[in-house]
Amino acid sequence: MDKFDHAIVAQLRENARASISAISEHVGLSRSAVAERIRKLESTNVIRGYQVMLSESQKDGVSAYLEIQHKRARCADVVPHFRAIPEVVSCYGVTGECDLIVLIKAQTMRRLHEIREHIDTIDDIVKIKTHVVLNQWMG
Repeated sequence: MDKFDHAIVAQLRENARASISAISEHVGLSRSAVAERIRKLESTNVIRGYQVMLSESQKDGVSAYLEIQHKRARCADVVPHFRAIPEVVSCYGVTGECDLIVLIKAQTMRRLHEIREHIDTIDDIVKIKTHVVLNQWMG
């Protein structure tokens, strides 16, 4: 990717529905050059797709990030507990005070609470801190 490809991707990240004309004006290339570059970025899977991102307040259900501390030697030893929960979207090992960040997307606040309570019963878990998502501006 060169500077033009990076500029095109930046424009598409800002507005994936931007017209080829608008992008070409911004990056300083012809419409046909921009269209060809986008096609190439798509065909090489640099751009893997386009999606609609709703703000959290418009979505059904509730999302939360859980900061989790555990007492196992390796994070990988705790991860199977989270794989068994369908609402767990992602699980990251991180540096800092907590060991893992887990993203949960549940249908209801009650279900989120049940999941959190279940995780709290796992012997290896030392501490859970819950952050409920209120809104999403970038995604």
